[in-house]
Amino acid sequence: MSDIFERDIDDENENLSGLEDNFEEQEQEDFVFDTPLFCLKLAYSCESLYAKDEKNIDIKTGDYVIVPTRYGKDMARVLGLSKKPMGIKPSDVVVIERKASKEDLAKAEEYKEKEKEAFKVFKEKVAYHKLDMKLINVHFLIDEQKALFFFSSDNRVDFRELVKDLVSVFKMRIELRQIGVRDESRIVGGLGVCGRPFCCHGVSDKLRPVSIRMAKDQNLSLNSMKISGQCGRLLCCLSYEFDWYNEARKKLPQEGIHIHYDGTNFRITEVNPITSMVKMLGEDGRILEVNAKRFSKDGNRWKIQ
Repeated sequence: MSDIFERDIDDENENLSGLEDNFEEQEQEDFVFDTPLFCLKLAYSCESLYAKDEKNIDIKTGDYVIVPTRYGKDMARVLGLSKKPMGIKPSDVVVIERKASKEDLAKAEEYKEKEKEAFKVFKEKVAYHKLDMKLINVHFLIDEQKALFFFSSDNRVDFRELVKDLVSVFKMRIELRQIGVRDESRIVGGLGVCGRPFCCHGVSDKLRPVSIRMAKDQNLSLNSMKISGQCGRLLCCLSYEFDWYNEARKKLPQEGIHIHYDGTNFRITEVNPITSMVKMLGEDGRILEVNAKRFSKDGNRWKIQ
């Protein structure tokens, strides 16, 4: 392995922009919902969605319900009531149509075997047409005659002939979805460097976009091997405490500023928001660690009490 990954590196030594998401971070608005919302999950794609129960159905955690999804009407599992939905707006909320019947549950089990066969057929057709596609998952919708094929590829793929072949085999509507590396990790799942399931798979798929700035603000090593996940993008968990660090740093002096203390000019070399300790290097060679509570701001200048 190259020794470039054996030490901490910064932006001058390694271009980390490829680890970031390909869209700009947007401010999330906090909407107030007037009715309780249920959090649901689509098992085949690990996507979460929020739904209202306008028909007053007796719904409990663990139940399966039929709801409209972006792919069509399908079955989702109820994770429970959501007190504070995150990452959604009112237009994202769907309405639960009904509880899944015994027939729906039986059909879901039956489709699991068909999906295994469809996986094999898809790979055979892809090889026949010599397409650069990696199949991730197959799903048959419960309430519609439709099959979903999730695949990944480094390039755009012309799969029109492939779709025709699949329609002739399965005799239903076929939808092919090209997904990115984060989506692939969310669907497949796995364990992260922390030893826990991937955040996108086990926690939520509605996390905010992750940027290098989040790693910098948390004083993390800008080593690509340490701040990226198995998907090759920045760790989702970098976004968890970003807001806290952002607010905490507003109350602390910035690294690099100079301050006069004990008859000597000091330069602040390190600020730790978690321990509330500030490290300073003096012109006389002294290194001091001072509690952040001793710092106060007089206009635009910081001083130590």
